[in-house]
Amino acid sequence: MAEKEEEEQQQSYYYYHLEIPEPNWLAKLLALQSEIIYNCLVTIFSPFLTLSAIASDSYRRAELTASAAESAILAAPRKLTRSTTAMMTKIGLGILGAVHVCVVLTMVMVLSVVLGVGLVRMWAEEPVFSTHKLLFDFTNPNPSAIVHLGNKMPIVGLTTTVIPVGHTFHVSLVLLLPESDYNRQIGVFQLSAEVLTASGEVTARSSRPCMLKFRSLPVRLARTFMMAIPLLLGISDETQKISVELLNQKEAYYPRTGAIRVTLIPRAGTSYLPQLYEAEMVIKSKLPWSKEVVRRWRWTFYVWTSLYIYVSSVIILATCFRPLLFPVPTRRRTGEEAAGGNGGGEWEAEEDTSTSDMVRKWQVRRRKRKASSFLYGETTTTTSVSSMTMSSRDDASSSVVEEEIGDSESVCFSG
Repeated sequence: MAEKEEEEQQQSYYYYHLEIPEPNWLAKLLALQSEIIYNCLVTIFSPFLTLSAIASDSYRRAELTASAAESAILAAPRKLTRSTTAMMTKIGLGILGAVHVCVVLTMVMVLSVVLGVGLVRMWAEEPVFSTHKLLFDFTNPNPSAIVHLGNKMPIVGLTTTVIPVGHTFHVSLVLLLPESDYNRQIGVFQLSAEVLTASGEVTARSSRPCMLKFRSLPVRLARTFMMAIPLLLGISDETQKISVELLNQKEAYYPRTGAIRVTLIPRAGTSYLPQLYEAEMVIKSKLPWSKEVVRRWRWTFYVWTSLYIYVSSVIILATCFRPLLFPVPTRRRTGEEAAGGNGGGEWEAEEDTSTSDMVRKWQVRRRKRKASSFLYGETTTTTSVSSMTMSSRDDASSSVVEEEIGDSESVCFSG
């Protein structure tokens, strides 16, 4: 009995001291149901919401792109006109500059060619070649003839070209003799040549024997028979031409050669002189080795000397007289250009104003999109963890799309 009473007391104690549960289970049940319904609705309508957001963003982006393209199209004619004018001006100035440079370089080239050819001609020398007819004075026992080469001679007083110093000159005498019995009987006679200075002094002397070529009687008769018609018609003559080299001398600085005297001397023991139709002296000179090389390669020296002078002249012009070779044009603004410049400034101010308005509108639209996305994210975070993850994904995707749109808009606007 005592035990039963104790059990009853304990049960009564537990009954009176037991905690009464709070009556919030109904709210939890309602919250759970609402959460399930919300998640179902979000799951059902999320594709439509995503498509609508993408469509609205695409529409806004197309609108901004169209406005930027419209502003660019409106600004294109003026920009094209100004750029075309500037380009044509630059092309014209470039052509004028090229023509100016070509003219200057052509003048320098012509001057270089003239100077190069002149210098080479002054350096190079031509060999002397001259022929002189001799008139012997047969009133003297030994007829002589003088050929003047330079400086005034006290005998005649004539002035001719002097043989250049350093040349080696050769003097030859050409005699035209008739094939007469008299000349054949004379046989050998002597030719003497003397080099005279301007004062008449003899500096060199040379002597050579001379005679007609021997032809026997049968040869003469056969030749006369074969050449009968030309001889009768006067086409051919019975003459012989004899060439005798008398002098071979090098011209020195002092004394200079003034004249050459040629004398006919009869054979010893006789006083008979040959019969002459005419006599001629041939003077040839030979250049020194260095001048002969220059003469033979004178065209090469012409080219290289002219090229060297041309390159040197161009370098001097480019370093010391650069404005003459490359002129820098200066342009002054006239009244019309100044007015055009003011108009361009107003147009640029208008363009800047329209651009600032466009930027302001774009910023306002972007702020609205951010605010709407922020509110939408707050409503989703108060529900549950699953809804938070889903909304965060949607926000991330929408933010990526917005950033891409903003970047594309900024690119379009900057273009």
